[in-house]
Amino acid sequence: MQPVFKLGLIINPYAGIGGALALKGSDGAEIRQKALAMGAKQLAPERTAQALELLLPYQSQMKIYTAAGAMGEELARQMGFDTQVCYQPPAQTESEDTEQTARELIEEKVDLLLFAGGDGTARNICAVVDERIPVLGIPAGCKIHSGVYSVTPKAAGRVVEKLVKGELVSLHQAEVMDIDEQGFRQGIVKARHFGQMQVPAELEYVQSVKMGGRESEELVLDDIAAHVIEQMDDEIYVMGSGSTVAAVMQSMGLDNTLLGVDLVQNQQLLASDVTAHELLEAIKDKSAKLVITLIGGQGHIFGRGNQQLSPQVIRAVGKQNIILVATKSKLNALNGRPLLTDTGDHQLDQELCGLMPVITGYHDQVLYPVQTPQ
Repeated sequence: MQPVFKLGLIINPYAGIGGALALKGSDGAEIRQKALAMGAKQLAPERTAQALELLLPYQSQMKIYTAAGAMGEELARQMGFDTQVCYQPPAQTESEDTEQTARELIEEKVDLLLFAGGDGTARNICAVVDERIPVLGIPAGCKIHSGVYSVTPKAAGRVVEKLVKGELVSLHQAEVMDIDEQGFRQGIVKARHFGQMQVPAELEYVQSVKMGGRESEELVLDDIAAHVIEQMDDEIYVMGSGSTVAAVMQSMGLDNTLLGVDLVQNQQLLASDVTAHELLEAIKDKSAKLVITLIGGQGHIFGRGNQQLSPQVIRAVGKQNIILVATKSKLNALNGRPLLTDTGDHQLDQELCGLMPVITGYHDQVLYPVQTPQ
């Protein structure tokens, strides 16, 4: 049974209300009150509906997590989506309500946070989310300078549709920008960088180098290794089995146990071919990350050939610290089938399900579904 896609939704109900009235934005309660007094229409729900309309055929495959009232619940329920409220905002919503909703959606482990607003809304979400979960913005504000927005509301719907259907969708880092509204009203456009978030984008699934040849595959593995090594810090890294992980070890100049599990810290080998007990003792009460790949053709990431990665070890590491690596050709060979987890702990398998980022090259990732065999 395919797991339900968990879509987080945040609507800034006041986004863009000052645009048509030449108020140059909607930041601040005074501006919002002025816009509403002048007859401004709240367009963000309408633009969100344009995105969600494309998802109506998939209602049985998804669930929307959102805030009560105009921040998402009203529209989602009106359109017939299975909806769960995770935050109760006051009648007059402010930026802190956007931030608190984002925190709750992170706790709910949503697969994607879809939000409607402008650059101010993107700033609020970035302050909480950073790069912890993928986000996608529906353009609904006066200022849309950030790179986290789709080109149109329907384009956002198309990207979410691909994710719900389990298609490969790439991940990239996008900048969050905003401008000073006071200066904007005086004709001064001065944008500032406020951070980055991970954004899904439609992916024309074409291998960047020719598939099939040994040389091209080695180049891809080198790129994957370069990305992983660049991100390494002083934590303990549990290096799983398989040729893709072996390429990372080789790039660090370290001996590798191809069919076992090794421990690395500061790009130095701590231990080779460790047991599940040794692993747990090594990372107990410490921060650790786990680098794993999938079994080619099968798609298993846990439970096949890496039993050293016991449920206790995986829980100690935490899902957020699992680094999945694979070439796109390896993913493509699955023909759309999901990655599989069979740890022997049903509850853990359920927790691991959902979309997970897979490093497929240097600064190149895709989102791919993980399921548990029924």
